[in-house]
Amino acid sequence: MQVPLLDLKAQYSTIKGEVEAAIAEVMESQHFILGPKVEQCEKAIAKYSNCEFAVGVTSGSDALLACLMVENIGPGDEVITTPYTFFATVGAISRLGATPVFVDIDPSTYNIDNNQIAAKITGKTRAIIPVHLYGQMADMDSIMSLAEEHKLVVIEDAAQAIGSEYKGRRAGSIGHYGCFSFFPSKNLGAAGDGGMIVTNDAERAERLRVLRAHGSKPKYHHKVVGGNFRLDALQAAIVSSKLPHLDSWTSGRQRNAKLYDHLFVEAGLASPDRETSSVALPKVFMSRHIFNQYVIRTSKRDQLQAFLQKQGIGTEIYYPVPMHIQECFAYLGLKAGDFPESEAAARETLALPIYPELSEAQIRYVVKCVGEFFLTEHSVNSGFGQSTAQFSKA
Repeated sequence: MQVPLLDLKAQYSTIKGEVEAAIAEVMESQHFILGPKVEQCEKAIAKYSNCEFAVGVTSGSDALLACLMVENIGPGDEVITTPYTFFATVGAISRLGATPVFVDIDPSTYNIDNNQIAAKITGKTRAIIPVHLYGQMADMDSIMSLAEEHKLVVIEDAAQAIGSEYKGRRAGSIGHYGCFSFFPSKNLGAAGDGGMIVTNDAERAERLRVLRAHGSKPKYHHKVVGGNFRLDALQAAIVSSKLPHLDSWTSGRQRNAKLYDHLFVEAGLASPDRETSSVALPKVFMSRHIFNQYVIRTSKRDQLQAFLQKQGIGTEIYYPVPMHIQECFAYLGLKAGDFPESEAAARETLALPIYPELSEAQIRYVVKCVGEFFLTEHSVNSGFGQSTAQFSKA
């Protein structure tokens, strides 16, 4: 059986008519940059995220960059974030000449460990960027409390978390900004790059609109230096046509995650008993997990991935090299061992297929193959155990 990591064609086949109609409208209008379709998409995403305003931009990466630029963050400033994330989170900070300051992750959620943030705040700290990894929101209450105490800006990196919730509040609606990505593999993907910034601050929203068009207002008059961060109307139209389906797709991902959990427990590979099991399920702090990824964890990660590939199962290792040991950040003077939880996650995590169109037979096949791998390990290493396998669902 073939089980790809992601099957975008399966999704497209169910909405082809709607997407093609949306594209045709843009082509007929010949209005390709910003304009009515972008405004329509902005209003829909703002409403979906329970925010007052949304500003469409070129990508999730540029969303982060634009927020930092609007806050005039640059040389001499520090921004706190996690080293276990996609490069764009830290790249945006460094690109502006500011200094990324890392805080290790909570090993059960893969999000920033709030208990370690306060110790990293200095007189130079200007912002915190919590990353809502794999579709699960960070613990935002304590982050916002620290931000208020120290007068810091909070930029939610919600590239993997559109529609997720923390205590009933949507991703992007709690911080000063929320940044989304419409990269095609996201839960809500465009047909290329695209992004969105949400906020509840009218002044910040207006500054973002000016900034994304080279800082011009009115046209050809520039009080600030911005960038070319404008969202294409074609991408906005595609995202708008897919948004009404997002909740049903999320339900499919949640259903598949629940089935994985059940089957792993049933197979003896996982257990809800965190104290005695060699397979641990994670703590979940938020009220709605959207499962952008479904991540398992094992010390035999690389061997398991190779085995599953031979069985026709697609997997992905997200972030095998944490940011603090990336070559381009060597100037920070950090080294392996400085953030042990991030480094352990980088060595041990593996994403399994979770897209909503997966069949039950495909999920059962994945779990069966994982079991076969560890059965082989059992014969070689004398049994399942903490040294052989540990799973954590992100």
